[in-house]
Amino acid sequence: MFRKYGWLLAVTLSVIVLDQWVKFLVLERLTTAFDGSSKPAAVFYGAAPAAGFDGFHYRPSSAVVVSDSFFRLRYAENPGAAFGLFRALPEGVRGPLFHLVILGAMVLIGSYYSKLTGAPAERWARWGLPLVLGGALGNHVDRMARGFVVDFLEAHWYEAAWWPAFNVADTAISIGAAMLVIDSLVRKEKAASKPAVA
Repeated sequence: MFRKYGWLLAVTLSVIVLDQWVKFLVLERLTTAFDGSSKPAAVFYGAAPAAGFDGFHYRPSSAVVVSDSFFRLRYAENPGAAFGLFRALPEGVRGPLFHLVILGAMVLIGSYYSKLTGAPAERWARWGLPLVLGGALGNHVDRMARGFVVDFLEAHWYEAAWWPAFNVADTAISIGAAMLVIDSLVRKEKAASKPAVA
């Protein structure tokens, strides 16, 4: 029992810690958020200043171009869900909605995880569930601290098309969700291949 839930806790916390650490580095290196501050952690987890004329709470200072045509690291702020969903909702609606969503996600993931038996066929779910949970909680920490999520991964096709900016937490959610789809297919296939009991 401890080993089973220890795994859930370990993977979930690892995702949250990695996500928050990378976002801290993004604010440190790609914005002016910590300039002149002797307590960057207090700035990072404190209330964000009012948005400026450009819409940013923290002023971007630089970007890292990985590929001119396809990929760069650039500071972005997302008041919505993963990949910018629901960002147009008023704050008075968006905040409570996200609190309900995260509580619902925790209940559903906990319920699903409690039903796992440890069978080898469940390995996709054993990874997928904590990845989704860790990603959801990582972004929720941002919303609780400053009211928006820090994004920085920007995929684009030259200057013609862009994928919405995302972060480590969004990546964990996407990978975890893909693993859960694979899990459902693998276990469905194994169940279908079992001989019928006469």
